[in-house]
Amino acid sequence: MSKKILIVDDSEVTRNFHAYILRSAGFKVLSAQDGAEALELLYLEGDIDLILTDLNMPNMDGLSLIRRIRGSQEFSHIPIIIVTTLDEAKDKEKGFEAGANYYITKPAQPAYLLESIGMFLGGK
Repeated sequence: MSKKILIVDDSEVTRNFHAYILRSAGFKVLSAQDGAEALELLYLEGDIDLILTDLNMPNMDGLSLIRRIRGSQEFSHIPIIIVTTLDEAKDKEKGFEAGANYYITKPAQPAYLLESIGMFLGGK
């Protein structure tokens, strides 16, 4: 059974690009345009194996989303990888403090993105 990954990014281009890479590698993909929509999908789908999230998004940003997930008994175990253009040390620190497992700066090379996901999911 293939693993299910939730992509959270307000950029449709980025969501589609990451979805293409992940589907090509055999993953099932869901996507949301902000943290609020991502939380909704988590509760609807339930069995998400990993989350890729941007930080800068309208409605609910990535840090708020991560904190909400880490504060939830039901979803706190899900690995979260931040994929963002923010590359300052303070941004990374905030991401890890919120509960992210890994941090990637955009644009992410497809091989590196898949390698990073593999660290948490192993195979498909």
